[in-house]
Amino acid sequence: MTDAEIKRILEAFLLVTEKSLLIDQVREALGPDAQPADIRRLLLELAQEYAQGERGLRIVEVAEGFQMVTDPALASHVARLTRRVRTIRLTKPSLETLAIIAYRQPLTRIEIEQVRGVDAGGVLDTLLRFALIRITGRKEAPGRPLVYGTTREFLDHFGLRSLEDLPSREELQGVPAELKEVAGIAATESGAEIVQTAETEEANHDAGPLTPTD
Repeated sequence: MTDAEIKRILEAFLLVTEKSLLIDQVREALGPDAQPADIRRLLLELAQEYAQGERGLRIVEVAEGFQMVTDPALASHVARLTRRVRTIRLTKPSLETLAIIAYRQPLTRIEIEQVRGVDAGGVLDTLLRFALIRITGRKEAPGRPLVYGTTREFLDHFGLRSLEDLPSREELQGVPAELKEVAGIAATESGAEIVQTAETEEANHDAGPLTPTD
């Protein structure tokens, strides 16, 4: 196949994929002759073509893959059409626990509680329910406790290509006032919420409401 033909296929993959499209997924679909370096090159070229063209869509690199999203400049128009906003509400303890896991993973519940100084059982259940964290295995220690880490959904929600794109700890000094700007979180006195606008919904091709946490 020519590069042009592969780009057409990649464009279709991006349109129907619910989450970020991984290069390994593309290679599996195209066959063993498709090389990861070539796939990545063509995805980047396609992203550049969308960025330069007068189109309502963009291709962005997120969650270790690629995703088709609406042009941020059109967010207000998309919102007027859909009239929908989906929100994952996180209390301050949930947000603190998520940050601890994101920056120190993998770690156990006891290690999380040692940092926070309080029980983390309920908070971990909340984060697991929203698929922002997952159980990654067991620690080689007495009792072999479970260890936790973040998920691809976490990267998707925060628009990160990988954990390396997390703000540095120095950058996060002075939060929560800066949370919305540096991490896409709207902070409130009672906690924080991750707001998914209609544009985000379109980008993720995701359906169904998310239940707020306590």
